[in-house]
Amino acid sequence: MAARKGKTRVGSRTKPEVQQESLPEKPAPRLGPGEYLPDPTEGITRVEDLPQPKLIRINRNVERLACPRCGHPAYRDHVYTRRLHDVGDLDAGRPRELEITYSQHCCSRCHKYFNTDTSDLAAPFSHYTHRVISLAVRTVVEDGLPYEPASWRLWRDFRVFVPWATIQNWVEAGEKKGDPPR
Repeated sequence: MAARKGKTRVGSRTKPEVQQESLPEKPAPRLGPGEYLPDPTEGITRVEDLPQPKLIRINRNVERLACPRCGHPAYRDHVYTRRLHDVGDLDAGRPRELEITYSQHCCSRCHKYFNTDTSDLAAPFSHYTHRVISLAVRTVVEDGLPYEPASWRLWRDFRVFVPWATIQNWVEAGEKKGDPPR
């Protein structure tokens, strides 16, 4: 960097004047193939420190629904909310949660209680969507990863945190279902 020095008179003192040649500004880094970008969540060891999820609301709340037992129109009795962990938003780098509002109905003819169907999203009593469960099981079974690295791979690649013991339960449950009959 070349600089020219000259003297200017300011008051009773003289100060050197420094003029700098303008350097071309550094261009903004471009992301391209093969460019490494570190994961901003790398090194986080506590689940509480992970980014907050993006919430997506789904409404399955209906006023009347046909009874699955007798077919009679049943009125809504209660409204409930259920949260499911889904595959994350990779653009925002955040996990995604589905908040499902669904209705419970009571048939006045046969007195059966039933809920609006949410089985297309998740199994009953599950906290994870079918997509997350199938990704986790495939990561272990097809890729041959141990449970703990599979858990962190799901976070890194899909922004969904699943404890490794949960993945182990899913894989072992799938093995029992896939056993040939004796």
